[in-house]
Amino acid sequence: MLKTEGLTLHYGGSQILHGISMEAKAGAVTCIMGTNGVGKTSLLKAMAGTHPRSAGRLWLDGQEVPKCPPQAMAKRGLAVVPQGRMIFPLLTVTENLQTGFSLLPKADHRIPAEIYDLFPVLKDMAHRRGGDLSGGQQQQLAIARAMIMRPKVLLLDEPTEGIQPNIIQQIGRVISYLKGRGGMAIVLVEQYFEFAYDLADQFYVLKRGAVAMEGSKAALTKDSLRATVSV
Repeated sequence: MLKTEGLTLHYGGSQILHGISMEAKAGAVTCIMGTNGVGKTSLLKAMAGTHPRSAGRLWLDGQEVPKCPPQAMAKRGLAVVPQGRMIFPLLTVTENLQTGFSLLPKADHRIPAEIYDLFPVLKDMAHRRGGDLSGGQQQQLAIARAMIMRPKVLLLDEPTEGIQPNIIQQIGRVISYLKGRGGMAIVLVEQYFEFAYDLADQFYVLKRGAVAMEGSKAALTKDSLRATVSV
C-alpha cells in the first residue's frame, strides 16, 4: 500500500534520512522504532509531504507519487495523526471532526457511528472545545478525525506519548480494529516497546537516519529487537 525506495531528507545543509526503503502493507501495522533523534518523525513528514523529500521514490496504492504537498498526499489517501495531536483548540469536538470532511464528497459529510462506538467520550463531549479536553481525549479526537478521512494509509506518530494507561489500552484496541478491517496500511512510530511489539506485524529500526534492522515479528526475536532499539 505504501512503499519507499532510497528516500533521503535534508533540513537545510543537514542530511536527516539516508536512503530509507520500506514497505507498509494493507491490513498490517508497520512499526518504525528507534531512540530519540534518529529520524522517525522526519520519515513520516517525508512520506506525508510535510517536508519534501530530497531524493528517492514513493508509491501509494501501487502508483508512484511525485513530490507533492501534504494536501495532495491527503487527497491520495494518506492521513496523519501527528505528534502533539494538533487539534483545533477553539473548535468544538464536533467541529474538529468535521474538518475531516474537506476531502470527502458532500454526500459523505457525516460522522460515522463507529467513531462514537470506538471513542464514546467524543460523543459525551461533542460540544466541548478541543482545548478543554485532556491529552488522552485530544489523542482520541486526533485519531477519530483521521479516520473520518477514510484513509488508505494511516500514519501515527507517538500516539501513547503522555497518555494515561487506560486510554493507551483503548488506542491499542482501535489500532487492532482498524488492522482487522483490512484495506488500510498503518504506520506506527512508537517508543513504548510493549505497546508497539504487541500491535506490529513488521518492524523497521532506525539509527542515524538509516534502517539498522528490519523484519517481521516472526523473523525477529523480541530480545534482539529490544536490544537494537535501546542502543
